[in-house]
Amino acid sequence: MSYYFGFMHRFSSNWKIFIQNPLGKAGLALLSLFALMAVASFGLHLLGPMYDPMTGVDPVVSRSVGPSTSHWLGTDFIGRDILCQLLEGAKIAFIVGLASAFISIIIGTVVGMVSGYAGGIVDILLMRLADMVMVLPSLVILLIIAALFGQLNIWMIVFLIAILRWPAVARVIRSQTLSLKQRPFIEASRVAGASDIRIIFKHIMPNVLPLAFLYMTFRVTSAILVEASLSFLGFGDPGQISWGMMLQWVWSSGHMFQAPYWLLPPGICISLLTLSFYMVGRAMDEVLDPRLRREGQ
Repeated sequence: MSYYFGFMHRFSSNWKIFIQNPLGKAGLALLSLFALMAVASFGLHLLGPMYDPMTGVDPVVSRSVGPSTSHWLGTDFIGRDILCQLLEGAKIAFIVGLASAFISIIIGTVVGMVSGYAGGIVDILLMRLADMVMVLPSLVILLIIAALFGQLNIWMIVFLIAILRWPAVARVIRSQTLSLKQRPFIEASRVAGASDIRIIFKHIMPNVLPLAFLYMTFRVTSAILVEASLSFLGFGDPGQISWGMMLQWVWSSGHMFQAPYWLLPPGICISLLTLSFYMVGRAMDEVLDPRLRREGQ
């Protein structure tokens, strides 16, 4: 019970610091807007088959036209509603960004804790593996895999981004673990007979998770940009509507300079969503590092 109240007290004080930061408030407002867009995409079927983002076609309009009362952002080259595609793209952006970032954070946190706590040959091998993966250009690797095996489905893209983006997190968590394992409470746990696994996951992990979640916000940003780039280049999942796929369609159909109502919305959404995660991450950084708060005063 005392642990619960202590956690709630820390959460309350950290929340006050976060919400007082202008970047945190702006980022949270933008994220809320995009979250509402993603949730709204689940109700598109209620509008009728014409508004299905993938297969819905206006029987009256079979080409790209500008905004109207029936299509607020206009239609694409075969008459599909652009606003519906934009809402569906928000859902895919959250899925790709959060899922790949979460997987990469889990891998990086576990590798970093084990490497920092074990030391020796285990530390050397894991860090050299991290170095090798870190220098790989993720977008180029994804393009090569797509060229070899065909267009990738959305979950394969999530998995590949996660596999290629964990090393930076592992290095940060390792340095934090090296500092933590010298603390008196770790020595006390070891003397009390706690196993290495228990020390890592019971005592070290709670102290490194806030830092891991901070880096997760930045991993979300990079994942969204990688997926958008991959889709724009024509190697995304053809069965899913994403903002990058919308840009690929507007380019391949020859409407890049003729239909700004089709080109601008997905590009603006990609920029604003990645910016919102970055602003939330910067505000969280200030919560975790008191020195930044002092510098801002």
